[in-house]
Amino acid sequence: MSEMPKAYDFQATEERLYQWWEENGWFKPEVNLPDGKPFVISIPPPNVTGELHMGHAMFVALEDLMIRRARMQGRAALWVPGTDHAGIATQLQVEKLLLREGTSRVEVGREEFLDRTWEWKERYGGYIIKQLRHLGASADWERTRFTLDEGLSRAVRESFVRMYRMGLIYQAEYLVNWSPGLQTAVSDLEVEYSEEQGFMYHFKYPVKGGGFLPVATTRPETILGDTAVAVHPDDERYTAYVGKTCLVPMLNREIPIIADEYVDMAFGTGALKVTPGHDPNDFEIGQRHGLEIINILHKDATLNGHAGPYAGMDRFDARKKLWADMEAADLTLKTEPHTLSVPRSQRGGEVIEPMVSRQWFVDAEPMAKMALQAVHNGRIRIVPDRFNKIWDNWLENIRPWCISRQLWWGHRIPVWYCDDCGHHTVARIDPTTCEACGSANIQQDPDVLDTWFSSALWPFSTLGWPDQTEDLERFFPTDVMETGYDILFFWVARMAMTSLLFMNDIPFHTIYLHGLVRDEHGQKMSKTKGNVTDPLEVMGEYGTDALRFTLLTSGSPGNDLNLSVDRVASNRNFANKIWNTARFITRSLDKATAEDKPGMVEYTPADKWILTRLSEVTRDVNRLMDNYQYGEAGRQVYDFLWGEFADWYVELAKVQLGVGNGRAWTTLSVLRRVLDDSLRLLHPFIPFVTEETWQQLKQAFVESEIGIQPDEGWADALIIADWPECGAWQECYQYTADAADFEQLRELVTRIRAARSEQGVEPGKWITAVLTAADKTDFYQSQRAILSFLARLDADKLTIAATADAPAQALTIALGNVTCYLPLAGMVDLAQEKARLEKELAGLDKEIKRLTGLLNGPFAEKAPTAVVQKERDKLTHAQASHAELSERLASL
Repeated sequence: MSEMPKAYDFQATEERLYQWWEENGWFKPEVNLPDGKPFVISIPPPNVTGELHMGHAMFVALEDLMIRRARMQGRAALWVPGTDHAGIATQLQVEKLLLREGTSRVEVGREEFLDRTWEWKERYGGYIIKQLRHLGASADWERTRFTLDEGLSRAVRESFVRMYRMGLIYQAEYLVNWSPGLQTAVSDLEVEYSEEQGFMYHFKYPVKGGGFLPVATTRPETILGDTAVAVHPDDERYTAYVGKTCLVPMLNREIPIIADEYVDMAFGTGALKVTPGHDPNDFEIGQRHGLEIINILHKDATLNGHAGPYAGMDRFDARKKLWADMEAADLTLKTEPHTLSVPRSQRGGEVIEPMVSRQWFVDAEPMAKMALQAVHNGRIRIVPDRFNKIWDNWLENIRPWCISRQLWWGHRIPVWYCDDCGHHTVARIDPTTCEACGSANIQQDPDVLDTWFSSALWPFSTLGWPDQTEDLERFFPTDVMETGYDILFFWVARMAMTSLLFMNDIPFHTIYLHGLVRDEHGQKMSKTKGNVTDPLEVMGEYGTDALRFTLLTSGSPGNDLNLSVDRVASNRNFANKIWNTARFITRSLDKATAEDKPGMVEYTPADKWILTRLSEVTRDVNRLMDNYQYGEAGRQVYDFLWGEFADWYVELAKVQLGVGNGRAWTTLSVLRRVLDDSLRLLHPFIPFVTEETWQQLKQAFVESEIGIQPDEGWADALIIADWPECGAWQECYQYTADAADFEQLRELVTRIRAARSEQGVEPGKWITAVLTAADKTDFYQSQRAILSFLARLDADKLTIAATADAPAQALTIALGNVTCYLPLAGMVDLAQEKARLEKELAGLDKEIKRLTGLLNGPFAEKAPTAVVQKERDKLTHAQASHAELSERLASL
């Protein structure tokens, strides 16, 4: 029989196992069809431009765990992979490439630019997929989708046309996030807010006919776009001004003074300048009062003709110039430092401008009501449920969704404008003529759709919609949508809305949200801080399993996780512990032969304890995983395998393996059963080391002489082996009373070991003991060898009786009706120990006297406070040591 290698080599194992799994088709749902009930997850598609980061590692670990467990449960587990075309990110990459070549997007033109972008995608787009595979993702790669592939592009066209004809998609002037650098509208998710120091500018708003209203702003240049000044209707300071007219500073354009309840009377001066063209709240006020909307900016954030003498200036230069002119005109009051929340572009870093622009929008309110109802009636569950409030808040206050982007890379908006009659033709297939007048003079809208538009269709478009495919019929709705809580609204809610609209069904029954992966100090990882942990580097040093297990067991649903590389290293040691435990078992197989197999297996108390604990852990892990508490489930298996099985049962198994009469065979069968089931429970967490260990264990037992054959619980691979279900395919062990007895013995051993350590007894020294066990005497008599071995008790001097007198000068350990006495004479040389303690106490007496005198003298008044405190701490420590040693001397 071949022997297991001495150490587990993850570098030689992971790629080999992954290729073997994939070649055998075990990532495909068909492995459990036609009988298996589907279990489906759609991967959150990473950007095709992406490089692996800890966020990717987090979702891959979680989703792969869910898929692997479902597969082992006999479900037809389908994990649909794919990537997102990432409109802005990808376009920026190609534009940088063209810039290095000395040209630009505009110079090469749209057609050539798109050709170059597709070339870039084909060259670099598969990199992120390779990295996901490195993490052990058991996705069905033959079903990989891309948001710009032919099928998904057709789904996008279909959904746009349907929504347009339903009246849900329309074109309008509306306030959007405008990126001057990218010169496109961007989504809220692509805007990052940073706290920055700025100013609050207080100025006089002239009232026509005389006087002024005191107003303040952080963006003086927007004064040029004001179309009203608002006050609260109940503010008595300004009641007389309502209905009058103000004059825009430096432009003298007349604007009304209006009353609106939005104004906070207690904030600032209580008078608010209203700029509907450049502020979202002002836009809403403008809509209520029918105010004119003035846009003062060009697309590059220079000022346009509405800015009068400031036209053509950069927005920030105009701010300085306007304020200087207002100071000269005696229109300013004061300037104060003020902390601002500045919106910046996630990609370019420039300040985002709220700006009115003509864009395409989705009226999301009707769909939002359906998505709200799906959560309220329990059809969709959010884990953790505290995010229900966020779901409600977003959807109850939903605004029109801007879906057009001024980019070239993406799904081009399927709308054609007729140059002759002005009609808009919206079509699934590119038209050649206007559907209204028949003219061939039609031009397609140059904009593309927001990336999130195609992503919103992901759960059903990836399965073949709008066609009624076999996959769509079998695998939709999907089961779980696992993703970060930061995109609950931007992506998850929109998937729910589109699915309920087009499929008349929910896209998934559960939304599982994970948090951000932060550094070990709780700081957000960023390149500027230099605290980014590269998952590829971590996996290269510690193995994929160590990283996965750390991510899966370091947090809980919906909470951020602080990643410690030290903990990753510790979990690599866990993989080594698993391997070494299996190696001990396989090397012990020569302790028994087939002839040793007894007619009826009789378990020892230790056997019954570990098997009962196995059943308890199996039940607990299944309960936890059914409730999405994966971290706690993993921690419980870890504690069981290392803290109970390896540290206790494997150790005492060394005693049992030396006993004849079939005991070795029984012990080996228990060792095999517990490790086998533990590997199954751990496989979704750490797939590589568990599969490799399981294969070694399987091979060793099959090749051995003790009679365990391939058809006795062994599958071809652990990845498709049966999942442990206490009371299902396996026996559920419930030796409750025997397990409780052994648990007491284990606690007794722990207490004896602690006492030995406290008394400074050498680890290898055998000591004597007296044990009174009342009605448990027979049990402890039967466990004499085990107790002696584990606690290093001299078996020849170990007394076990129902009752016994307490020896003189002995430590006492009481556990219920069991009492253990450890004579000190057997643990230490009493005379020598007394002399040592007396010497130490004498030294402490001198130190305490010295420190007391020092602190009661001039030193305490003259020395620095910190130095005095240091001496006080020394005195406190010396007094505590003196008390402890005095107590120990008295016990001797």
